[in-house]
Amino acid sequence: MDGGIFASLMKKHILLALGLVGGLSLQAQLLTDAEAIERLRTDVYTLAHDSLEGREAGMAGEKKAARYIMARMKEVGLQPKGDSSFVQAFTFQAPPVLAEGARLQLGRTMLKPGTDFYPLSFTGSTQVRGKVLRCGYGMDAPELGEDDYAGKDVQGRCVAISIGSPDGIHPHSKFLAWHDLRKRAQRAAEKGAAAVIFYREDGKVEPPSDHLSAKDEPLGIPVVYYTGEQQVVLLQDGNPCAVAIDIVRRELTAWNVAGYLDNKAERTVVIGAHYDHLGWGEEGSTHRGERAIHNGADDNASGVAVMLQLAADLRQMDLARSNNYLFIAFSGEEKGLFGSKYWTRHATVPLDRVAYMLNMDMVGRLDSLGNISINGVGTSPAWSLVPQVKAGGLTVKTTESGVGPSDHTSFYRAEVPAIHFFTGAHKDYHKPGDDADKVNYAGMLRVVRYMEELITGLDGQGRLTFTRATESDSTSTPRFKVTMGIVPDYMYSGKGVLVEGVTEGKPASKAGIKAGDIVVRMGSHEVVDMMGYMKALGQFSKGETVPVQVLREGKEVKLDVTF
Repeated sequence: MDGGIFASLMKKHILLALGLVGGLSLQAQLLTDAEAIERLRTDVYTLAHDSLEGREAGMAGEKKAARYIMARMKEVGLQPKGDSSFVQAFTFQAPPVLAEGARLQLGRTMLKPGTDFYPLSFTGSTQVRGKVLRCGYGMDAPELGEDDYAGKDVQGRCVAISIGSPDGIHPHSKFLAWHDLRKRAQRAAEKGAAAVIFYREDGKVEPPSDHLSAKDEPLGIPVVYYTGEQQVVLLQDGNPCAVAIDIVRRELTAWNVAGYLDNKAERTVVIGAHYDHLGWGEEGSTHRGERAIHNGADDNASGVAVMLQLAADLRQMDLARSNNYLFIAFSGEEKGLFGSKYWTRHATVPLDRVAYMLNMDMVGRLDSLGNISINGVGTSPAWSLVPQVKAGGLTVKTTESGVGPSDHTSFYRAEVPAIHFFTGAHKDYHKPGDDADKVNYAGMLRVVRYMEELITGLDGQGRLTFTRATESDSTSTPRFKVTMGIVPDYMYSGKGVLVEGVTEGKPASKAGIKAGDIVVRMGSHEVVDMMGYMKALGQFSKGETVPVQVLREGKEVKLDVTF
């Protein structure tokens, strides 16, 4: 956030706060509805401003947002409850980036990175020279009648490999186990190849992804995909080849921001909302146009604004004093619940003293009927109070599962009763159009009032009884026609998707997928990470049977999943 915007907004907040002081009782210091709506609006417009560049975890915009939230927490009167002041820092692996100077030269032809070629995610970072050697599909499978290395010495050569298959790329190919390009590149490297150049002969075969993932372990040699049409000329045996690839792999630091309302009570309620978003949309965006800032006004500046309003109100309310309140703005949620998982593993208040957790994620688009989803009511019998709350005039729909695509999942995994407030999906989800002018601020205040009555109703109950709920991997966003029925481990850093849990009766369970399995391929789609899993899942339809490859205790297992 630029200094002028920050200063003017903070001046406005300070003047408002000064206007409320002057001998009034604590209860009287609560803002009027009009004042509260204006404050919610200011918070969302500030956090969703272009100057924060989408608040991507680990980036400068995230730090600007964190400083604003810290200032607001101080203004409200919260005490710092991070590891250092209000901040709890954690590190994560950033998406790799291709450094300048990438080079692929075939004969005398210098090819352009990004246009004529691009590195694959598992490429090594090095420079090599050699001569081209075409090795068919790069399959070393004599038992299947395909040995593309027979009679060939690949030592020190730039091995050219077609991304296709002798019988095509489809779920029923007998070479299905060899469709994995990493496996083919690995075999070439083991045989002494200096580099691997993939190319496409069959126009029906989908080119490999140009996405670079932090989860991919790099091979020791450069691996690139050649997109050009001159393969017959440039990829002929013996043509000189020079490859130079440098992938920058970085560790970034993100911040959770935590403020504490100390009522000298034995138990603490955690009220949280993630403040990070997608930055410029390089990862996780559903936008397919030009590169643009993803401001995330609903997702999730709205949740942070509601959290801050709750903090301001609970600071002044005479009721609900039987608990302390810890307000946490999580970062890294969009990367895989990084911040909330880190906090539950490095809690700044003892977890056994946490009474329950409330999570707000996308609460800014309340519709005309007042529909709101409250997810996770199966995590404690005490949530039976949820449908009885009348404040806000909301139409409440509930789900049982404590697992979902937001930070309450981390608390459920730590056996803390947790629920998630969500006003619904919309066409701007994970797109540049999620801007502050589309948010329903009066609707947000209705959510605040509902939550305050719920908190008051739970006051005095101590630590809520935790129960294991029926788990589901379903999300409230209409991205998929089918579901697998697995609970992924969002903190898993290896290749593929680690199955943390399986929902009974769902396709994965019926197919025999178990907790601990690592999904690495679905049909013809390689699964490198959660994004690859979601992209693959989006390709399938109800009733379709798809071969799914998993790693189980280090061994490949193939299972047929029927959606």
